[in-house]
Amino acid sequence: MADPGTDNPSSRSESPSQEGGGSEDKLLLHQRLAIRELIDTEDSYLHLLRLCASDIRSGLQQLPQGDLDILFSNINDIIQVSSRFLRGLQETASQEEEQVQLIGNLFLQFHEEFEQVYKVYCANYDQALLLVNAYRKEPELQQEIQGIIEAVVPQAGPSGLSFVLVIPLQRITKYPLLLQKILENTLPSASAYPVLQRATSALQDVNSNINEYKMRKEVASKYTKVEQLSLRERLARINTHTLSKKTTRLSHMLKQEAGLVPRQRLEGLVWQPLCSLASVLVGPQNLIKKRQDKLLDFERVEEKLLEAGTITYEEEASRHTYQALNSLLVAELPQLNQLVMQWLGQIVRTFVALQKDLADQALQKAESSMAQLPHQHISEPDFRKLLEDTLDRTSGQLHSFRESLEKALPPTTQPLLPGSERQMQALLSRYGPEKLYQVTSSINGTGTLDLTLLRGQIVALLQNKDTKGNRSRWLVDTGGHRGYVPAGKLQQYHVVPSEKEPRGQVGLLEDSGLLTPEPTQVPVSAAPAVTQVVAAYPFVARSSYEVSLQAGQHVKILEAQDKKGNPEWSLVEVNGQRGYVPSSFLATIPSPAPWGWSLPS
Repeated sequence: MADPGTDNPSSRSESPSQEGGGSEDKLLLHQRLAIRELIDTEDSYLHLLRLCASDIRSGLQQLPQGDLDILFSNINDIIQVSSRFLRGLQETASQEEEQVQLIGNLFLQFHEEFEQVYKVYCANYDQALLLVNAYRKEPELQQEIQGIIEAVVPQAGPSGLSFVLVIPLQRITKYPLLLQKILENTLPSASAYPVLQRATSALQDVNSNINEYKMRKEVASKYTKVEQLSLRERLARINTHTLSKKTTRLSHMLKQEAGLVPRQRLEGLVWQPLCSLASVLVGPQNLIKKRQDKLLDFERVEEKLLEAGTITYEEEASRHTYQALNSLLVAELPQLNQLVMQWLGQIVRTFVALQKDLADQALQKAESSMAQLPHQHISEPDFRKLLEDTLDRTSGQLHSFRESLEKALPPTTQPLLPGSERQMQALLSRYGPEKLYQVTSSINGTGTLDLTLLRGQIVALLQNKDTKGNRSRWLVDTGGHRGYVPAGKLQQYHVVPSEKEPRGQVGLLEDSGLLTPEPTQVPVSAAPAVTQVVAAYPFVARSSYEVSLQAGQHVKILEAQDKKGNPEWSLVEVNGQRGYVPSSFLATIPSPAPWGWSLPS
């Protein structure tokens, strides 16, 4: 009897090859499906990005421009890179045999661009989420935003704006997974296998670098915040931990100054260049200072690690903080220097161009004016002598005018602001003359409760200290607002009756609240004083109802109030143009009657 196993000799020889062929076909099928998923999802992703940049962003124009810049960050840069990447993926479809290898090379070609554009977007993502949470606290605004999102992207659902903003983050993290899926369905013996391995590893590194960059940004933002703290608040923050840290830093810094510990070259390469920008870049200045503090901690921990071989968890965190700050500064310093040089160069070029234009205009006006002079035909020596004789005759008048002007406007006296008489009368009747003070120089409030006041403004003193007992900050009332101002910029204002009124009307003037500066008017015989109104500060018109001013420009007041009787705005005429300007931008000053001088015939 024949062996049953030999009845079908071909059965055992053909079965393995059939199984191998079926396995390869299955791998090839799954590979094609993974490639199709990559291309289709990239197409859908790019379509959503374009909707965000066009329809959604244009529909949210009710939000401030600064909010839109944070929400959508550099989405246009991502669209540009993804468009070229999708075009490359679609072109690989025409070369089916080499498509897998072409896709791997395409990822290797774009991975650096992916890292550059996505790390900026991811770094701003947390700040964008803060805005989204802020919008949710305003029901009407949130409902309006939700309606816009659902109309453009119905699949967003109740997530709304959060669903849209997270799309780029999800895409960059999915690239390594899609590549890994293609790699798993590619034979190790295939020529495309090593290319796919490198591409997968490169995209994983891209995500790691983005996370590292985001972490550095978060660490840096912690130290770039500017806090206005009083001495008492700073003292309240001192504890044993901060004392220990600062004492250790001081000890290490003394070692450096004594030459016991060598300084790093980064002081010259990083610290000194950035210090030159500290006056205008407060955030980087704080970041660099914090980096110097963390450097002292880092060097101390390094010494301990070399000596003892182990360090604590807190010391390890201190090392990582310094490395993050230092890496961020080293990476961004060349870009910062390049931008500053471009900025400075543009300013210098603009300044030179303006100087040239000014010189050309002055020359043209001088030539046209010289042609109209009655003595243009006089020789230069004769004209020089004529001018010297005329100046000698008028020098006495000019000297007398200067002396009278200095007496009329002593340095401690500030001119009253036009249009503010009604406000001063209200303060006088409410608080009395002993509570009135005048602002000696303009004040720019920086705190929440600080006031911004103009030079010459009258206020009423409410309390000569703040809530913490600080007597250098006074609580005052402007007649409309209450807040704190520096005490050193206030001087007491005295109610003085006008000398032009009869003596019997002194009490009436004091009761009516008419205020004049403490120094009395000095009669000047050589230069009779008249009153003129000038612009104390420049003002740029914002509508056709307003008129622009330049500091020192002469102004004619037509009405010291607007049509509603508000004295904060005055109707003026400047160079033949009429319009409204803030009354606080105007100042009344005395000026001498003009002298005329003529050349002898």
